[in-house]
Amino acid sequence: MHQIKELANGIRIVHQEVSHTRLVHCGFVLNIGSRDETKEQEGLAHFWEHMAFKGTKRRKTFHILNRLESLGGELNAYTTKEKICFYASVLKDHYSKAAELLFDITFNSTFPTKEIEKERQVILEEMAMYRDSPDDSIQDELDALVFDNHALGRNILGREETVGHFTQQDFFEFIGSRLDTSQLVFSIVGNISFAKALKIIEGPLSEIPAKRTLYLRSPFKGYQPKLERLNRDITQSLCGIGRPAYSQHDPRRYKLYLLNNILGGPSMNSRLNMALREKHGLVYSIESTFQPFSDVGFFGIFFGTEEKTLPKAKKLVQKELKRLREKKLGSLQLHMAKEQAIGQMAMAEENYAALMLVFGKSLIDHGKIDPLDKIFEQIKQTTAEDLLEIANEILDPAQLTSLTYLTN
Repeated sequence: MHQIKELANGIRIVHQEVSHTRLVHCGFVLNIGSRDETKEQEGLAHFWEHMAFKGTKRRKTFHILNRLESLGGELNAYTTKEKICFYASVLKDHYSKAAELLFDITFNSTFPTKEIEKERQVILEEMAMYRDSPDDSIQDELDALVFDNHALGRNILGREETVGHFTQQDFFEFIGSRLDTSQLVFSIVGNISFAKALKIIEGPLSEIPAKRTLYLRSPFKGYQPKLERLNRDITQSLCGIGRPAYSQHDPRRYKLYLLNNILGGPSMNSRLNMALREKHGLVYSIESTFQPFSDVGFFGIFFGTEEKTLPKAKKLVQKELKRLREKKLGSLQLHMAKEQAIGQMAMAEENYAALMLVFGKSLIDHGKIDPLDKIFEQIKQTTAEDLLEIANEILDPAQLTSLTYLTN
């Protein structure tokens, strides 16, 4: 069972002891992401994630990278549209080193000018790599179509013209204007007691001055579906279909999670995989995804096929969407779908590094961490009528944006 402690400055510490592992996973989750940038700051949050490893008041790059790796541990970070996470996995005997290092890179980064220049080129190469990967770029471009000029539609990596001009002062100003200690969580999952975990990290975290920001995220509104076809230097046509969906706070989100799992989730027996790959052999992979944000969500379908089979593949996708809109699931189908979704969630809980990050994000987004049993109960209570109603809203063809990459 997890435990939570809130410090006087608003920072929260969440912990769950797991006695049958040799490891401890810990990390900072900050409620700051690419949607919190201005247009001139596009890519700054992701650049900050990179620069956290490039020097602090106490350490240079080598000392940061070598601190845990030399002990067999892992240090990592990532940026999403709404979160930045700095985290580590180590043998339980090295937890204190991991916690101290994570504290240092999160709060004491100095953003050395020479390192900014080097890392700028690294990020430009990263951007080029993503442009050369159509599977990745179509997802970014579909985001841009669905969310139009809103910050949620911008690429997390930023633009070449913005990344090319960031200075040391830009980082300090961005952090100063966005960091809120009540929107920051240190999460720990592993073979360590709550008392011992607190003993290492509570003191340093308590010394961070309380800080509240007046910044408020701009909500997304005014969605207009679009249809776009682009030529790309690729050998396979790609298609992305998407639209806004439910937020993290919408009570229907678990029902949509279940519907999405039936349609194109990770299992090989999803309806889209069975229809397009197993029955007709038109695709190597096809998936649907549902990603909730704080005020809105995103639903999308992605697949690739030969250009000559693209019309047939699109027709089959629409056929599966229509089936979900028009035909109610039978009781056995619904029961099996629920069991599958619950099983997948239960297996995900066994990934303790991911669970640690889920705890941090849940505490920020909802102010609490719901036990899996409570989530399971919401899935179990979902009716066939619920899914039919959600399918008719979310899968409405008139409300879907479509982006197609055609071969040159």
